[in-house]
Amino acid sequence: MKVSILAFAAHPDDIEISAAGTLMKHLAMGKKCVIVDLTEGELGTRGTAETRKEESLKASAILGVTQRVNLKLADGFFEHSKENLIKFVEQIRFFKPDVVLANAVEDRHPDHGKGAKLAVDACFLAGLRKIETSFQGEKQEAWRPKAVYHYIQERYIKPDFVVDITPFAERKIEALKAFKTQFFDPDSKEPVTPISTESYFDFLKGRWLDFGKNIGVKYAEGFTTARPVGIDDITTLL
Repeated sequence: MKVSILAFAAHPDDIEISAAGTLMKHLAMGKKCVIVDLTEGELGTRGTAETRKEESLKASAILGVTQRVNLKLADGFFEHSKENLIKFVEQIRFFKPDVVLANAVEDRHPDHGKGAKLAVDACFLAGLRKIETSFQGEKQEAWRPKAVYHYIQERYIKPDFVVDITPFAERKIEALKAFKTQFFDPDSKEPVTPISTESYFDFLKGRWLDFGKNIGVKYAEGFTTARPVGIDDITTLL
């Protein structure tokens, strides 16, 4: 299976918070995009692994993502190990993405940085033909994506580039609200978390406004790069 973008996320809702607008924009261009969640978010203060699964399916439908995989690594405790790297390599070789999106290189939740490092290293290893893998009963060929881009999460990181998501911002909020156990619900009896406050969506929109302002659009998502980005025509930049 060949896709344009393979988006890794340490937890269900990471993509929706930080890169959903970018995925929807590329899906609208006719490109294929897949999400691979690393964990089921089972250690989350609110909700359960079961509710997160249901919510991620609803969010995916809103985004227009037709395939979403969960590797079921241990939330909070997965490690940078050979076993986990191979799981990443199998997904990269199966989906053959041009671009990989990965968690922020550093963030409040330690899983984010760990997930970012696993994604970068696995993208390199997936291109080494002497590493043999098989998936769903078939031997896999080596495949290395053209680029790895890290989305920006809780902590501010200066982006290397931003993507205009203005036409998709409201649908992005709708996808986030699909995770009803995680975000603001005035009727919820569960403990308050940093992302469940009423003002959290204001924080997110403020971030998108800030990134958008720098390129003359209303809303944008920011990314950092694992290596310099090559450009053919500098006159086409926003």
